[in-house]
Amino acid sequence: MANAIAVILNRGSGSHAGETYDEVSRLFREKGIEPDFHDGGEDADISELVKAAIAGGAETIVAGGGDGTVSSVAAEVVDAGKTLGILPLGTLNNFSKDLEIPQKLTDAVQIIVDGLTTTVDVGEVNGRTFINNSSLGLYPRLVRHREAQQRLGRGKWRSAFWAALRVFKRSPFLKVKLEVDGFKIFRKTPFVFVGNNAYEMDIYNIGRRPTLSDGRLSVHLLKHGGRAALVMLVIRTLFGRLRQAKDFEEITTSEIEVTTKKNRVLVALDGEIEMMESPLTFRILPGALRVIVPAPKE
Repeated sequence: MANAIAVILNRGSGSHAGETYDEVSRLFREKGIEPDFHDGGEDADISELVKAAIAGGAETIVAGGGDGTVSSVAAEVVDAGKTLGILPLGTLNNFSKDLEIPQKLTDAVQIIVDGLTTTVDVGEVNGRTFINNSSLGLYPRLVRHREAQQRLGRGKWRSAFWAALRVFKRSPFLKVKLEVDGFKIFRKTPFVFVGNNAYEMDIYNIGRRPTLSDGRLSVHLLKHGGRAALVMLVIRTLFGRLRQAKDFEEITTSEIEVTTKKNRVLVALDGEIEMMESPLTFRILPGALRVIVPAPKE
């Protein structure tokens, strides 16, 4: 069993950065398991680490990090038909929370040792997989400008502030053509958000998903155009008063094509930003990912 488990550890992830190799190794040893560790820093090529682990004979690949690390590992696991385990060492850990994986490291290791698996859906856009969501428009532009500010030596929050000013100074809207189920829809919107399964966006459950196995994408656009509507959306988000039915236009589908005015567009995939060719074809891959999860609650 020891040789069948590999741990891809991102020491640069989130608030648990101190609980890295030594702590994880100790917890597995206490369970009688000596995994094959592949340790990567912030600049590590996670995909290459996973490929090396698979080449070494690992059947279970454990992602130790945040959603970005888990997403990178999951993409290779799907392609290779292996099993994903998760150690939630990031800041948000949305994917593991939606799977009800314990956020305490000791408990998460126990879940992997128990080895109960299920299959869940993943999303895909132009051949790139995502486990949480993908978007174009406002969010990837904000991230790109924020990172540029941080490279100039500014702090995170100051960089975010200047990035927001930069984006809002110019038009924050994009024109898109959506093609779904034989219909064409034209919209002017600040963003197109595509979720792997349905997201709850109300005052009590912002950003949670009740299931990852419904075989559907959830597509969200701002229902009312204009800067005023966008500002009000930001305010309601800050105060936890999003109203899914009133604020958003939602489309549920297994596949949708999004065409932008420009031939190339910035796209966010689980928080990572990439330039991609338009049109963007989003689709769901039902049950494509085998993952270790807690036993069902009685």
